[in-house]
Amino acid sequence: MNSAHISTQNVKTGLWLGLLGVTIFAATLPLTKLAVGTAADPQLTPWFITFGRAAVAGLLSILYLLRQYSRRLEPDNDHKSDPKNAKTMVWKLPNAAEWGLLAFTACGVVVGFPLFMSLALQDVPSTHGAVVTGLLPLTTAVIAALWFRQKPSAGFWLCAVLGSLLVLAFMVLRSADATGHVSLHAADVFLLLAMLSASFGYIGGARLTPSLGAERVICWVLVLSLPITVPMTWLNLPPNLAAIHTSSWWAFAYVAIFSMWLGFFAWYRGLALGGAVRVSQVQLVQPFLSLLFAIPLLGEKIDAMTLGFGLAVIATVFVGKRMPVGTSALRSSK
Repeated sequence: MNSAHISTQNVKTGLWLGLLGVTIFAATLPLTKLAVGTAADPQLTPWFITFGRAAVAGLLSILYLLRQYSRRLEPDNDHKSDPKNAKTMVWKLPNAAEWGLLAFTACGVVVGFPLFMSLALQDVPSTHGAVVTGLLPLTTAVIAALWFRQKPSAGFWLCAVLGSLLVLAFMVLRSADATGHVSLHAADVFLLLAMLSASFGYIGGARLTPSLGAERVICWVLVLSLPITVPMTWLNLPPNLAAIHTSSWWAFAYVAIFSMWLGFFAWYRGLALGGAVRVSQVQLVQPFLSLLFAIPLLGEKIDAMTLGFGLAVIATVFVGKRMPVGTSALRSSK
């Protein structure tokens, strides 16, 4: 759908759904931290969280797709004006090209992002991760520009470089020890890999939404991953389940049902209704929400450095998202 033909009502609905998705995703960092524990008090392993949450969401996706199939006589909301085409879209299996893109998306949002994020949060506060991943919208835009061979403006690239330097400066300053020695920690490398994984996954999911439908994208991604996620969950099951804190299990349930599944329902649907360019702007509030959620959930405190760098990164993303990038395949497909 061309963004010029998106109705005002669809834009409003898309923005609210996008905000709902971003709010759900914002709680992912502190709750993943709660699920994984600390070096002094480890809980669920990053490997169990990564594959377990995808396995739970994948089983829920099977139920969802089966329910959709049972309602095959009802027109699809994406194509109300063309019920015949709607049925084809809802009940068809993905084609060969779509299976490949689904697998690519799975590598980013099912495995890459949660695994690298969980590994990082073993050693750093979730507020630290919120600042680094605050650059995610701009990173996604950069990768999309390179992927689709766009020609972004000099201002866009300036913001991308400035934002990256801010994040690197924050990570280096945070790594300083009592003697003043600074270095890039493994946790920071994991955070950068998590951000890149999410960016690629978002692009893949957005490309599939017009052909498969907003909700079915994440469902097919998760179902495709089940042959890997189910056995890996079993292999990484904690040896002593009773030793895991109840709060860690609740946190795991959230990242499995909401972060890995329902959040994408709202996010992809919002992008489809309101247009990726407009709706993606609400990602700017995600770092703030993550910082705020970390206070009651983990008892973490937001110091001046974290808040200052967080504001600077968000400001950079805000300006960068408004710089000319050119017509993208993502935009034209909405």
